[in-house]
Order: sequence, then structure tokens, then C-alpha cells
Amino acid sequence: MITFILKRLGSGLVVLFAVSILVFSLLYVSSGSIARNILGDQATPDQLAVKEAELGLDQPIITRYFSWLAGALQGDLGTSWFTSEPVAHALATRIPVTMTMVIAAMLLISIIATLIGVAAAVKRGWVDRVVQIGAIIGDSVPGFVIGIILVTILAIQMGLFPATSTISPGVGADAWVLSLTLPVIALLINGVTGGAQQIRSAVIKQLERDYVRTLRSRGIGEREVLFKHVLRSAAPAGLTVLSLQLIGMLGGVVIIEQIFALPGMGPLAVAATSQSDQPVVMGVVMYTVAVVIVVNLIVDLLNGWLNPKVRAS
Repeated sequence: MITFILKRLGSGLVVLFAVSILVFSLLYVSSGSIARNILGDQATPDQLAVKEAELGLDQPIITRYFSWLAGALQGDLGTSWFTSEPVAHALATRIPVTMTMVIAAMLLISIIATLIGVAAAVKRGWVDRVVQIGAIIGDSVPGFVIGIILVTILAIQMGLFPATSTISPGVGADAWVLSLTLPVIALLINGVTGGAQQIRSAVIKQLERDYVRTLRSRGIGEREVLFKHVLRSAAPAGLTVLSLQLIGMLGGVVIIEQIFALPGMGPLAVAATSQSDQPVVMGVVMYTVAVVIVVNLIVDLLNGWLNPKVRAS
């Protein structure tokens, strides 16, 4: 198992390094005149030259990249070119908001989608039809539309929740709960239907296997067949679907956070990208890639625990 984990960690570090080179190169090509964006159109050529030298923009791209990489390896992701805020501090203050919302939504999606998917696969009939129709509706309605509907009805008209976030440094847990409830519900509605559909398909596929008929012919109870054998075999497919949903959710929360004015990674990513704030963009991208690597590692470990053939491969 240790070798299995080390292999996955090694491949994750290679991916992180390759993505950092790619993103840094793309930002270098597409960023334009950063100094002019900071100083404005009235800046003189001398002022622009001084600013570029101050930011290190007069250095070759290879020098700039390895300078950034050396700092990143020591935990220093640089400073925002526009706000002078350290990137590590900007990420540290926003990641808790985003990850709290994402983790809460994924936990609820995992539980509810599994229950609904298993019920649809076992019961079939009208339950199955409702799940399939719900999956179509859930996939066709974007999360931000659900968010706008929720904030209009439950926040503005009924006043049950704040229309915009009240999360700020030092606030209590009640402010977090009230501010994140509607965003989590929006993500939940958008994700649970699709997840339930995929889990339903995985369970049905296992129920049709020969080993299930063999277990039933030996007189093993239906509950034991389902929970001890079928769900264990269907779990890898379900885990893969849920991990893909979580990774996709990291992009979806950018819009959700804008709708609910949450101080998470979304507004930071949008502002940094529109301003070509390279240190912040690199920090946001590295955080996102790191989360994806960790999620994939956890899924691989769970799959390896459930299926020894995965560890052998």
C-alpha cells in the first residue's frame, strides 16, 4: 500500500510541476503590458520601465519561472501586483469559505445520491423513472440559475436567509451556516440528480452479474447481497463519478460565490484573471490542481482498498 501511495504522490507532483510550467508560459504570452495596467495610460515610458524592473518583468521567462518556483517551494507564492497582498494570505483567507461549501455539498450529495441511486436500482418502476427525469432536469439547469431562484424566493421574498454573505473575520458559526446554506443547496440540487443516475446504473450493472445470482441461489439474504457485495463492487464507479463532480464543482462555485457575494476563491480568481495578476493566478491554479490531485489520490486509495487488483496494477 505504501508503494501504491508513493506512486500516486509522485505522479501528482509531476502533474503539478507540468501544469505550473504550462500556466506560467500561457500567462507570459497573454498578459500584455502589466506595468501599464497597474500605472494606467498616463504613465511615462520611464515609469513603465521602473515598474517592470520592480516586478521582475524585464527578466527572461525562464529566470522568472524558476524564481517563482524557488519561492513556491519555500511557501512564498509572491505578492499581488495590484493589491500588494501576499498570495499565501489571500488564499488562506478564502480557501476555508470555498472548501467548507464544497465539502458540505459533496458529503450531502454522496449520501443522498447513493440512497436515491440504490433505491432506483432495486425498486425500479416509478422510483427509477423519477430519478431519470430528475437527472435530466438537474443536468439541464445550471447551478447559478438554481442559486438565483433560491436567493429570490428564500432570501429576498421570505427573508429566511441573508441574500448576500455575512461571513467576515471573527464572525460566529451561525453566520457561516446562514451564509452557506443556500449556496450548498444550489450545489446539492445540481449535483445529486446526476450522481444518483450514475450510481443507479452502476448498481444495476452489478445486480445483473452472475455472482449475484450465485449468491442468491445459495440462500444469502437480499440485504446482505446488496450491502455486502453489490455496493462494494459498484463503489469504484460511484467514487469516480463523485470525484468528477467535486472537480467540476470547483469551477461551478466561482459563479455561485459571485451570486451570494461569498468571500471565497471565486471572486479572487475572477479579479486576478481579469487583471492578469500573475502571482495570484498562479496561486489559484496551484491550489486547484493540488485539490484535484488530493481528490484523485483519495479515490485511488479507496478504490485500491475496495479492489486489490487496482493496487496490483
